[in-house]
Amino acid sequence: MQQEKEIKLDIEGMTCASCVKAVEKSISKLEGVSFVSVNLIDEKAVVKFDPAVVKVKDMEKNVKKAGYGATLISEDDYDRDEIKRKKTVRTFRNRFVFSAIFAAPLLFISMAHTFGLMLPAIISPDLSPLNFALVQILLVVPIIIFGRNFYIKGIPLLFKGEPNMDTLVGLGTGAAIIYSLFSTIEIILGHPEYVSGLYLDTAGVIVALISLGKYFENLSKSRTSTAIKKLMNLKPKTAILKIENSQKEIPVEEVKVGDLLIVKAGMAIPVDGVILSGNASIDQSMLTGEPIPIDASKGTHVSAGSMNLNGTIEMEAQKVGKDTVISKIIKLIRDAQSSKAPIARLADIVSGYFVPIVIGIAILTFAVWILIGLGFIFALTMSIAVLVIACPCALGLATPTAIMVGSGKAAENGVLFKSGEALETLRKIKVFVFDKTGTITYGRPKVVDVMPINYDRDEFFKIAASISSKSSHPLDKAITNEYKSELFDVEDFQAIAGKGITGIINGKRIRMGNAKFIEYGDELSTKDGETPVFVEYDGKVIGFIGISDEINPTAIKTVQSLKQIGKVYMLTGDNAKTAEIIAKQVGVDDFFAETLPDQKAQIIEQLKANNVKVAMIGDGINDSVALAKADIGIAVSSGTDIAMETADIVLMKNDLEDIVKAIELSNATIKNVKENLFWAFFYNIIGIPIAAGILYMPFGISLNPMIAALAMAFSSVTVVTNALRLKGIKLKGDVKV
Repeated sequence: MQQEKEIKLDIEGMTCASCVKAVEKSISKLEGVSFVSVNLIDEKAVVKFDPAVVKVKDMEKNVKKAGYGATLISEDDYDRDEIKRKKTVRTFRNRFVFSAIFAAPLLFISMAHTFGLMLPAIISPDLSPLNFALVQILLVVPIIIFGRNFYIKGIPLLFKGEPNMDTLVGLGTGAAIIYSLFSTIEIILGHPEYVSGLYLDTAGVIVALISLGKYFENLSKSRTSTAIKKLMNLKPKTAILKIENSQKEIPVEEVKVGDLLIVKAGMAIPVDGVILSGNASIDQSMLTGEPIPIDASKGTHVSAGSMNLNGTIEMEAQKVGKDTVISKIIKLIRDAQSSKAPIARLADIVSGYFVPIVIGIAILTFAVWILIGLGFIFALTMSIAVLVIACPCALGLATPTAIMVGSGKAAENGVLFKSGEALETLRKIKVFVFDKTGTITYGRPKVVDVMPINYDRDEFFKIAASISSKSSHPLDKAITNEYKSELFDVEDFQAIAGKGITGIINGKRIRMGNAKFIEYGDELSTKDGETPVFVEYDGKVIGFIGISDEINPTAIKTVQSLKQIGKVYMLTGDNAKTAEIIAKQVGVDDFFAETLPDQKAQIIEQLKANNVKVAMIGDGINDSVALAKADIGIAVSSGTDIAMETADIVLMKNDLEDIVKAIELSNATIKNVKENLFWAFFYNIIGIPIAAGILYMPFGISLNPMIAALAMAFSSVTVVTNALRLKGIKLKGDVKV
C-alpha cells in the first residue's frame, strides 16, 4: 500500500462559505481522499489522499465541474500569493469605481422625481417614459458587464446544486433587470404606466455596493498576514560569497551548503550557519521575539533573517533554502493560517444549507406577499431584498480571519502555532506536564558556588579553571566558561574516567574531582541539587566548586501561573532525589522520576483519563513520543528538530512564560471567533426576516433592496475588522481563570 500524501491546491473563484463547502465536497467525494480543508482567506485547499487510488488531475477536474479553478502548488510562494492578493483588491476596486461611474447618474435619474427634482423633458418619466427607460438601460449595461461574474458564474451554480453568494446577487439583480426589461417592452407597446416598474437602479446600485464591500473585505483580508510579510521582508535577496581572496555577490538561492560567506555590518544573515571568524551583535528579534541582540563570535550559530548590527563576520553555510529556520517558521505560520479550528465546523455545516434556504425564503416571501394581495412589484422588491441581504461571506470569514491574525500575532511574540486546532485547544488544557532537563532546567552544568577553604578565592578559582581548561568533561567546561581571566600553564595533564583530573601547576601537583577521588572525608554542606567538585593542591584540599543544572528563571513564575488553571507535573529520566529537589524549587504539584521515553507517553495517557486535556512541554528526542501523545505538545526551540516537528506549538525564545501568553492569545482568538460567528448569525437571523417584510404589516417598515445590499456588503467587512483587533492585543503573561 502506498503511503498517504498531502498536497495544497490553489483555488480560484471562491466568494463565500458556500463556495468553500462546494469545493470541499467536490474533492472529498473522490475515492482515496481522506481529508480536505479549504480556507476562504488564503484560497488554498489542503488534501490528504492515497496516490495509488486518486490523482491530482481528478481533483482539479472535480473542482472545475463544481464551478471553480484548482491548481497544484508545488511549493508555497508567498510573493506569488501577494501578487494574486493585490490583483484581487485592484479588481474589486476597479469594478466598484467603474460601476459607480454609471450607478451614480442611474440612481439620480431614477430617484430625481421622488425628491421633487425636475429632469429634462427628453428623459422625464412623465413626458418621455420610453426615453426614461432607455437611458437607464444604457447606464445599467456597463454595470452588468463589470459585475458579469454574478450572472455567468453565480446563476449556473444554482443548476449544479451548489449555489453561492454570487448566485443570490445574480438572482436578485437579474430578477430586477428582467422585470425592468418587461416593463420597458410594455411602455413601447403603449402602456406608459409601467414606468413605475423599472428596477434598473436597484440592480445597478446593488452591484456597485457589493463590489465596494468586496473591495474593502479583500483590502482588510490582505492585512491579516502582516506577520508573514514582515518575515518575508527579512529574507535576504543576496549573499557575499568568499572565493579564495575575492568576494562575489550572488542571489541567496545560489548559496550551497559549505559555502563561505561574508556578512558586513547592516546586512542580514543570508542563510543558517556558523561563524568562523569575526565578532558582531546579531538582532534575532523577528525570529525569536527577543529584543536584546546576542554577541556572536567564532562558533556561534546564526540564522537567516537575523540582522548583523555591527562588525564583519565570516560564516559557513549549513542550511539553505527551505531548510533555514526562517523558511520553516514561514511554513509553520502559513500552515497554521490555512488550517481550520474545530469551532469552524458549525459555520461549515450551516453554510452548506445557507444559500438554498435563502433562495427558498425569497420564493416564499414572493408567494406570501402575492397571496396577501400587495401586488407583484412589492412582492418582487421584498424577495430581491432577501436575496441580497443574506451574507454567507460573514459566516465563511468568521473563523479563518481570527485564526490568521491570532497565529500571526503569536509568531510576532515568539510562539508558533502549527494549526488552528492547536490555537483553539490550548485554552482547554487543565494539566501541564514539563520535562525537566532542557525545559525546566537549561540542561547544562553551571557554576553556582566557588568555595575556597582557607585559601584566596581568586587564586583558588584560577587554579581550578586552569586545569579544567584541559578537560572536555561537562563539569570542567562549566568551570572554564565561568572563569574569564588569564590561566596558569598546566603540565602532565591526565583525565581519570569517572573520578577526576590531575596535572602540575607551578611545579605542584593538582587533583580535581569527586570526594572519593580526593579522599575528602570531612562533612560538607552544599545546596540542594548541587554537585561539589573538590580541588587538592600540593596535597591539601583548598576548596570546592558547586555545580548544578541551572533552572530556567522563567520556570517558577510560569508554573505558578499555570497552577491557577490546573495541575502541573514534571517528568524526568533523572534520579528521584534530584527530581524532588528541582520539583520543590519550581513548585510543581507532583513529579515522575527515572522515566523512559515510552513510560513518559504512558503517564501522559493516564493523565488524559476522564477527557482531561493535557499539554506536554519538552525539548528532546526522548520527549517526542509524549509530545505526540498529549492533546497539545509544546516544544522549546533550543530542543531537537524531532521535538519541534512533533509538537503542536514551538516557543522560539525558550521563555516558558510564553506558554502563559500563548494561552492568553488562545483565549482572545477564540473569543474573537465567537464574536464573529455571533455577528454573522445575528446579522442573517435579523436581516433576512426584516428584508422579507416581517415588520411591514405591524409597523409599515420595509427594506429597500439597495439598503439591503449595503448592509450585506459591509457585514463581511465588520467580521474582518473585528478579527484585526487581535493585532493590537497586549499580552501580559497572566491568565484570568
